[in-house]
Amino acid sequence: MEGTEQRVLTVLLLSVPFLSRPFYWSQAPGNLEWGPLKPLMEATLPGHRTMNPCPVWEQKSGCVYLFFICVRDHVTERQQIVSGRNAARLCFICSQDAGCSWSELRDLTEEVIGPEMKRWATFAVGPGHGIQLQSGRLVIPAYAYYIPYLFFCFRLPCKARPHSLMIYSDDLGATWHHGRLIKPMVTVECEVAEVTERTGYPVLYCSARTPNRCRAEALSTDHGECFQRPALSQQLCEPPHGCQGSVVSFQPLEIPHGYQDPSGQDAPTIQQNPLLDSSLRLEQEAGTLSQSWLLYSHPTSKKRRVNLGIYLNQTPLEATCWSRPWILHCGPCGYSDLAALEKEGLFACLFECGIKRECEQIAFRLFTVQEIVSHVQGDCTSPGRISEPIQN
Repeated sequence: MEGTEQRVLTVLLLSVPFLSRPFYWSQAPGNLEWGPLKPLMEATLPGHRTMNPCPVWEQKSGCVYLFFICVRDHVTERQQIVSGRNAARLCFICSQDAGCSWSELRDLTEEVIGPEMKRWATFAVGPGHGIQLQSGRLVIPAYAYYIPYLFFCFRLPCKARPHSLMIYSDDLGATWHHGRLIKPMVTVECEVAEVTERTGYPVLYCSARTPNRCRAEALSTDHGECFQRPALSQQLCEPPHGCQGSVVSFQPLEIPHGYQDPSGQDAPTIQQNPLLDSSLRLEQEAGTLSQSWLLYSHPTSKKRRVNLGIYLNQTPLEATCWSRPWILHCGPCGYSDLAALEKEGLFACLFECGIKRECEQIAFRLFTVQEIVSHVQGDCTSPGRISEPIQN
């Protein structure tokens, strides 16, 4: 557990979205106390501000790739959209030692976007986390304000609309490319999770922010190169102007009964998942269950960013299958990021929250699979163990 836990939580913490540049907190394995705040000066370009950190962990090498954008100083996103002139650069740094040291910055703008930049008014990655697919592909969620029309080679920025897309690598981070825009719906910040059909075929699920008061969902059967036409989920609301949300997938093979304290006490026993139907229970007993479940975190109010909820979806490839939200935090809240520690039956959530405003502090919570299942069954229990807020 220790190595996995530290790597997962390192990746989680790098994705704090509202910081002006990426920072790193260290955490000792099995300990809920966080180490000192460390600014990542490697993630900077002269004359630019660093935004939207989005990490991904390559499991084979143990390398953490931290993606972000560097935007020219004093140029706002609105100015880029109105003028149709991009001022952002696509960059990353990487770490081979779980965040203790970092490489020099690498600018991928020309390699990934190249001549298409004339149609991108601006773009960003994340904020949140990327994932590695079963195929080995590394995927970074992103979005771009696309200019669909050119008039005699002149941009028409008034027509620019944002669309989500994926940036990916099939050679363990050596080279990077981008997939197709998710159209025609307007979508912005997004996260993805790989889910598996009962036949074992993987599908990439995308959850994207929209201005339409509902979350957009889309599926890809080619590892994120292109997505099917997105649809609005009436079960997942958005506040006015929307908000970032986080999604992770996991395999519900075993449900820990009881919580294993980080100190190692209270070793869990395993009980059969009561939510599985009889046919799936037989597959579970045989160890062949391959279907994935999803967890999603997001403010639950349609009116404002309050009451962070955790939603469960046991059949992510079917429509209208999200549970009602389990409120992890009552009060103002904003961006969040989830991480799954499947072998330990634990999930972690890092999120913005406050008393008067949603970005007064950063909070962190651990909770178990059983707590989520209990909520779905109507047996609402108190949220998982909570550490002290991480002061900004």
